[in-house]
Amino acid sequence: MIYRLDGGVLEATFKYFRECGCGRRECQVLWLSSWDSPRHIARVAHPRHKAHLDGFVLDDQWLSEFWLELGDVNMGIRVQVHTHPREAFHSPTDDAFPIIHKPGFLSLVIPNFGLGSVGFNEAFLTEIQPDGRWQEVAIPSRLVLT
Repeated sequence: MIYRLDGGVLEATFKYFRECGCGRRECQVLWLSSWDSPRHIARVAHPRHKAHLDGFVLDDQWLSEFWLELGDVNMGIRVQVHTHPREAFHSPTDDAFPIIHKPGFLSLVIPNFGLGSVGFNEAFLTEIQPDGRWQEVAIPSRLVLT
């Protein structure tokens, strides 16, 4: 599936990364769309989490409340997006703990704690395959800026 997002979603994503991670910690956001228009990324959610140089842990209470909120607003998580300190890749921890465990789910990793230019430069996108393994996919094949 190809998801469409406008520049505002990308700008908000990098704003969260810079404010939360401060160039010293990883950070995560979730890209959401409505079930009525699943291909259009319409919202960025910034999970409550504890972060450090090479990882983060989501707050369990926040996550429980968030699942209920998603049901109330008729939205779903389409892409998890997080930063790494240097180069972008999907670590074994990233592989083991996605927020969604469904084939086709996407995980986008942004390098350098998101301090670079806003965009997909040097980013890494991977997708869960039917056998449960992750496979790198070309960003333009799944994400399009509108």
